[in-house]
Amino acid sequence: MNRPTLTVAGQASEVVASDGSVVLNVPITLRQRSGRRVVAVGGPRGESGERTRTGATPLQLALARGHRWLRMIEAGEVSSLREIAQRDGADHSYLAKHLNLTLLAPDIVAAILEDALPDGVRLSALLINPPVLWEDQRAALGTTPAPPRVKKGDRK
Repeated sequence: MNRPTLTVAGQASEVVASDGSVVLNVPITLRQRSGRRVVAVGGPRGESGERTRTGATPLQLALARGHRWLRMIEAGEVSSLREIAQRDGADHSYLAKHLNLTLLAPDIVAAILEDALPDGVRLSALLINPPVLWEDQRAALGTTPAPPRVKKGDRK
């Protein structure tokens, strides 16, 4: 299925008409983020770096839920997923899928939190049977690993 796309490229400009009205031309791109269409200001790559969303994305919320439920189990607040499911009024399989998000590679988690995953990555692709190995996760999502961090004592 072809999704409609819109890209208006070029430089931002302002045109003042003889009647005093002002027309602003701003380069934009429609992007698919977490299953929603958003407007990226600044052309095809969103050069302005501005976020178009003020709230958390569905991926960010799901990641937070998964980590909250894992923390509850690890802390001994609950003894099983069924107990959390009864407490939250959800199905235990729904919870299990969200716990899969706690096994994602750190750079993928960072990309989710920064809303920087490649266009077209959907929550359902991460919830249901994600690859176990981090390299396979990156390959499935089309991302590259973060460069290794250099510790203070390891610098040359």
